[in-house]
Amino acid sequence: MGKPLSLYDNYTRTLRRFEPLHPGGEVGLYTCGPTVYDYQHIGNFRTFLFEDLLKRVLRWNGHRVRHVMNITDVGHLTSDADTGEDKMEKGARRTGRSAWEIAALYTDAFLEEMRLLNIEDPTILCRATDHVAEQIDFIAQIEAKGYTYRTSDGIYFDTSKQPDYGFLARLDKEGLEAGKRVDLGEKRHPTDFALWKFSPPGERRQMEWDSPWGRGFPGWHIECSAMAEKYLGPWFDIHCGGEDHIPVHHTNEIAQTQAKAGTRLANFWMHGYFLLMNDAKMAKSAGGFLRVASLVEKGYDALAYRYLCLTGHYRSQLNFTWDALDAAQTGLDRMRSGFHALAADAGAHPDAALVERFGDEINDDLNLPRALAVAWEALRGDRPAAVRRATLARFDEVLGLGLAAWTPQVPDVPDDVRALAEARAAARRAKRWDEADRLRAALATAGWEMEDRPDGYGLKRK
Repeated sequence: MGKPLSLYDNYTRTLRRFEPLHPGGEVGLYTCGPTVYDYQHIGNFRTFLFEDLLKRVLRWNGHRVRHVMNITDVGHLTSDADTGEDKMEKGARRTGRSAWEIAALYTDAFLEEMRLLNIEDPTILCRATDHVAEQIDFIAQIEAKGYTYRTSDGIYFDTSKQPDYGFLARLDKEGLEAGKRVDLGEKRHPTDFALWKFSPPGERRQMEWDSPWGRGFPGWHIECSAMAEKYLGPWFDIHCGGEDHIPVHHTNEIAQTQAKAGTRLANFWMHGYFLLMNDAKMAKSAGGFLRVASLVEKGYDALAYRYLCLTGHYRSQLNFTWDALDAAQTGLDRMRSGFHALAADAGAHPDAALVERFGDEINDDLNLPRALAVAWEALRGDRPAAVRRATLARFDEVLGLGLAAWTPQVPDVPDDVRALAEARAAARRAKRWDEADRLRAALATAGWEMEDRPDGYGLKRK
């Protein structure tokens, strides 16, 4: 039977067996998408890759998945604590375009890089600006239950009304209150957060709407609560994001939904950990961040980065280095060429024992590094070639490396080089090893490398 799927829930801080809330129905999955004021960097995409793997593992276990991802195109201020200007307005000023134009530009870039990484599209991709009415209604219901107060710059959520506020992050509310600074402004408590922000007096924003409280725009956190409820209901299976969402964004999503619906929104809260570069978190604010497109421009296959992320568990930080990416590219190339060299047989079935072992690893809180080791064992094993190929193809439903879709590039091989390769292949068949070694050396001198395969050989430039 194999191990049942177990996932680490950050709300309870425990590894729990996953059982869908609606057996036989769709698993509801909400993942926090990008704020589209700029390009996404490869650290952001590590989180999106983790979520893609989660969705694939859920399907491996026989579940249908209704995946909702938001696009934040309004309301995310430069500080997660409701200070500074809106990131979209800032991005518009930086680029000289309208906020609507940069939202479209960076959304399209995000979706294109998702596809380069073989990340599947969500079932529903929802934009905050398309759901302002739902957010206003959500805030009004929170207000009706007595959880809000008004300041000169907006409508705020009063976190003191919830004794368990901050449980997800295990926040020390008393310590925060004791250490609050004089710059708290009109907020009553350090953890209170904006539900609706008023447009500054005398200033016309590019993105603003009328509301019962005045003209303005929604806070960042309300969009996810409102859109998750619209498409998945107020109590669904899994909510995901990056580890930086735990102390503020996800904590506030939970607070809002508890106030309105009495639930913590999701049964499981799961978070991907940071990608580090030179042992520091990759961030746009630091400048010089790497995009997936940047890796491609440097000659890497985008899926080499996907392979690299498979080598680290999603709940451990992963340090990005060029040497690590080189190793991932080599690993991907070898797995692809090895898969391609295996004879295909439509009647072949995956090896049941290896499939069970692979399933046990991915069901142990998505342990992809160990699952990847099982894939290599399948490739290099002594089972019939067609069985190995079928087994790897089954694994690739989770790994997402596109093994079956890949075809090797056929180099333009000069006639004299091809003749050397044919002569070496004949020498190997005749077991004239010294002659085969001499001819391999001659190929190397000519700038070519010969790779022996079960179905013959391959040639590539050195």
